[in-house]
Amino acid sequence: MRDVLDELLSVWRTGGTAGVATVVHTIQSAPRQPGATMIVAPDGTVAGSVSGGCVEAAVYELANDVVASGQARLQRYDVSDDDVFTVGLTCGGIVDIFAEPVSRSTFPQLETIADDIAAHRPRAVATVIAHPDPRRVGRRIVVGQHGVDGSLGSHRADAAIIDDARGLLAAGRSTVLSYGADGQRQESGMEVFVASHAPRPRMLIFGATDFASALVTQGSFLGYRVTVCDARPVFATPARFPGADEVVVDWPHRYLAGQAAKDLIDDRTAICVLTHDAKFDVPVLHTALRLPQVGYIGVMGSRRTHDDRIARLREAGVSDVELGKLSSPIGLDLGARTPEETAVSIAAEIIARRWGGGGLPLADTDGRIHHAQ
Repeated sequence: MRDVLDELLSVWRTGGTAGVATVVHTIQSAPRQPGATMIVAPDGTVAGSVSGGCVEAAVYELANDVVASGQARLQRYDVSDDDVFTVGLTCGGIVDIFAEPVSRSTFPQLETIADDIAAHRPRAVATVIAHPDPRRVGRRIVVGQHGVDGSLGSHRADAAIIDDARGLLAAGRSTVLSYGADGQRQESGMEVFVASHAPRPRMLIFGATDFASALVTQGSFLGYRVTVCDARPVFATPARFPGADEVVVDWPHRYLAGQAAKDLIDDRTAICVLTHDAKFDVPVLHTALRLPQVGYIGVMGSRRTHDDRIARLREAGVSDVELGKLSSPIGLDLGARTPEETAVSIAAEIIARRWGGGGLPLADTDGRIHHAQ
């Protein structure tokens, strides 16, 4: 929902009702993941996507239907001989879409959720998408780390969902959970989609260089909250990195250690060291490679620089196991030359590391295109 939030709030604030369609479950090679959202405004304009084009027209009609009826609906789209060229998923996957009318009356917490997302405060939204009692479909509860707003219709159901939603929020996962009609565990009848709105993952770029400027653009495009850090104030300025969320003047290793001490580094964090200077590289890598959890650590440099850096890190006490976390030289082999091309190669390696991709041309592989989470 994050990518269509501004458009949705625009309708919500003017008192209108938008049709909101959300991917809640996928099977096989569906093109969008749970949480992908498309909205249809009262004037018919569209924002977002749920399938990359395969079923958008059918979902557009579905969104309009739920606004007209005032009743939320769960709809499955899959491939078949009859519908492959109409509303089927030509990629061969299956996707479950939950469509609902969203307005001030149906979703009073929306603006608060938007404020929390903007302030990087985690929130999970649990919505009933299937229930024996149609009146319960569309009910929701908003769960934060400490507060709760809304209800799914019973104290028992609320207690079960709140506990599970907090667990999913901590893991940054969005998924469908099944319960009995009144929230009984290990039973069926009620399905609840939990959308986790965790803070954006972080990309920490050390080294205020032209390569860093290009990587800021890539990181922002991929949805990262990007920080550029350099000890040299003449280079580390907001004017040089207008796309960064934050520009910090500090020694890289000191800044990284401080962020880790505040529990602001997690297994989604990407650390990119582009300083290309041993007095900066070695201390910050020494700190990064010993973090208990981090998503990616990459460092720029030639083969000769890499060998020298590895020797220095070993002298500093970094083990071979810890060195195994390091991507050096940084990026995939794309033949990149310019800062912009290099940034693409770095982004490609981060994506491959996150999802388990091999970095090969898809034409040279077989099996699933989209890797399992």
